[in-house]
Amino acid sequence: MEVYGCWKRLLPLCLRLLFLVPAGLPVRSQGDSQSDNKVMDNITVRQGETVFLSCSQGDVVTHTAWLNRSSILYAGEDKWSVDPRVSLVTLNRDEFTIKIENVDMSDEGLYVCAVQTSSKPRTTSVHIIVQVPPKIVNFSKDLVVNEGANVTLMCLASGKPEPAISWKMLSPSGDGLGSDDEYLEIPSITRQRAGEYECSAVNDIATETKTMQLVVNYPPTVFEGRDVGVTLGQRGVLQCEADAVPEADFEWYRDDRRISNGFDGIEIEDSGALSKLTFFNVSETDYGNYTCVAINKLGSANTSFVLYEVIEPTSSTLLQVDTASLLEVTSSVLEQTATEYNQFWEGPGAVQDGNSGTSGTYTPICLLLILALQLLLKF
Repeated sequence: MEVYGCWKRLLPLCLRLLFLVPAGLPVRSQGDSQSDNKVMDNITVRQGETVFLSCSQGDVVTHTAWLNRSSILYAGEDKWSVDPRVSLVTLNRDEFTIKIENVDMSDEGLYVCAVQTSSKPRTTSVHIIVQVPPKIVNFSKDLVVNEGANVTLMCLASGKPEPAISWKMLSPSGDGLGSDDEYLEIPSITRQRAGEYECSAVNDIATETKTMQLVVNYPPTVFEGRDVGVTLGQRGVLQCEADAVPEADFEWYRDDRRISNGFDGIEIEDSGALSKLTFFNVSETDYGNYTCVAINKLGSANTSFVLYEVIEPTSSTLLQVDTASLLEVTSSVLEQTATEYNQFWEGPGAVQDGNSGTSGTYTPICLLLILALQLLLKF
């Protein structure tokens, strides 16, 4: 309303200058009964678009002009504005239209079409509202912090209407950490809060998003060592795994002596979070206690292993075991067979003729002994 009141006071002076009215002659103000003032609805336009400003002429028009807040844009066909985005579209007895291309925030405000007819002056005023999509103007860069630190992430944005700001954690997904504020506060950060974060700026026009990576450093944690048994002369491997950011460096020790790569045919291979100690030909002196130490700039951790001997059974040992087992099984079978055979011939109701003798009892037994002997000969 203050802007509109100012225009009511300044418009007569502008019309005098524009239409070259002698200063001694009276000029009717907008409040005069014979003037015709019209206020159009606000025009809402998005930044970067083109807006058309039009007013009707009618009657016999002697002078006409489009004015903005501080200057004259067009006086009839004469362009007074030096802005190349402003141009004349239509000028005839019915219509006076100009356009402003690539509208920006500086174009927002009140515009007046002033028309001088043969009978009275007439004005048409309109207010341009420029909407601006969100733009994130200040945003936290990728950040590296130590576990336990207090962290503040910032996301500042401009736009019209004023954009709403929100934060969320993208990875690991489903964490639930978020905020509806320009600042995301994370007190005493833990390693579980490390990951990718996204800021969104949203208004009625559009949405803009930006992401950043948050890295949390923490000291190593090693998984419990597993003892390994290896036969003399074979290949053996001890594996040490550590969780740390930044990644840990590994050191191996035999008792209190550090092991160097390549020493006594031992190879040390580090790959990310895993370190391997490989024995290509295990000897008697290799058996014993080993320690893996994982180290980074925040601390260290260790775990212990035992490399012990595994004795493989020889072929003679296997033969002795298999022969003894076979004899035991054969003896059991023979005993059971003899018992069943005697029960069959000597049981109740059994009939024997004069030709039958004790030799018949041992015939099946002899056959089984022969079979057992053949099996033993195969060894």
